[in-house]
Amino acid sequence: MTPLQTAVDALADRLRALPQSTLARGSAAEALALARELADRAQRLESPRREPYELPDAGMFAVGDQVAVAGHDLVEAVRAAGDERALTAAVALVREAAVRC
Repeated sequence: MTPLQTAVDALADRLRALPQSTLARGSAAEALALARELADRAQRLESPRREPYELPDAGMFAVGDQVAVAGHDLVEAVRAAGDERALTAAVALVREAAVRC
């Protein structure tokens, strides 16, 4: 398991366990922004000539799953590209987001 996958899984699990009140106070918005950034990075690695699609807002109770899916997509994209810099940057991004969520 990569450091990125470990960080993504830990944050996704934590988000899934947050109460509605915490999600509504901003954690869900922060998590959605992170999921969108992870999805954007994965798409840019996989298809650099195509404009990335924006991850839709599936609601505050889905953000943990959205972070997990987008993060796992990025893990696979980084693995396929063999881009260590992208991996390091993504791990830092997820760890910073974990502090805000």
